[in-house]
Parts: sequence; C-alpha cells; structure tokens
Amino acid sequence: MKKWLLGLFLIYSGSAWAQMSYLDEAKALGVVAGQGLACKASKYHTFELLARAIILTKSPSDYLQGEGLRAYMEEKANVFVAKQLEGFYDCPDIAVRFDNQDIFKATLYADGTIRMPDGQVFTPRQAYDATGIYDMNSQDFENANKIYNRDVSKIKKVEFKDTGANVGGY
Repeated sequence: MKKWLLGLFLIYSGSAWAQMSYLDEAKALGVVAGQGLACKASKYHTFELLARAIILTKSPSDYLQGEGLRAYMEEKANVFVAKQLEGFYDCPDIAVRFDNQDIFKATLYADGTIRMPDGQVFTPRQAYDATGIYDMNSQDFENANKIYNRDVSKIKKVEFKDTGANVGGY
C-alpha cells in the first residue's frame, strides 16, 4: 500500500508529468486528492485549489475540461470510500507524505496561469479568476462523510423472490 501511494506521489515529478494524457493526469490528481481528503491532510484545501486549476488550465477543450473534472471527482470519491472502508488505515503517514508533495511548490496566478515546480508554465485557453475555483473554507470531509454514511434505515428495501423460472435460456 505504501509503495502504491508513493508511486502516485511520484507522478508529479517533471518527466512523469509530461508523459501523462490529460484525462490520466486528472484521474491521478483525483486519487491523490481522495487520499488527502480521507486522511485530513493539512494541505488538502491548497491541493484541491491547485488540482482544479491544473485541470482547468491544461484542458485542450471545453468538452475535455468537463470530462477531466468528472474523472477527477470520480477518482477522489472512489479513493475516499476505499480509505473509509479500510478504516483510514495508515492515514497519519499518508497525511505527512501528502503535505510534502512538490505540487505545493507550484505558483498559481490570478488569471489561471500555473508555474510548475519544474519551471514549466501553463496558460489557460481562456483566462479565469483562479480565486473562484475552490472555497478554501469548505467542509469537504464532513460533507463526504455525510454522503457515504447515509442512514441506511431510510433506504427503501426491495424484496426479491426467485421463482426458479428459466430466464434467457440459462
């Protein structure tokens, strides 16, 4: 598990970053965000701001931007649920590694331009207000827990009876 997580953090090194497709990069950012959210990493909100900015700034089209954001959110949710199901195993170590990523050395400018830690500069297709893409006072962890810890007693139960009928020839 630790090696897998370390591998994900290494995706942010310069050469690996350049080799990823746009959607793969969005998914990888989502995986890391899910770990940070689940483990309540102290720099989670900064990561969320940077990750969303990267997805918006590097998108080659409006369509792919939507797909990238969707992929990011799906991966983040999947990883959050996985960490929750395993009892937030190894979260103290994950949170420390999360907070020490190179991505936090990136610079985000007001128009959405990003200077990456390796010196690469990415300019968005259309300038946007980078301060408006994420609420730094968000209660993401609490909201995610509310979603995933729904009161199952309120879910309508469906009773299924197997009649033994041969359906579809099987």
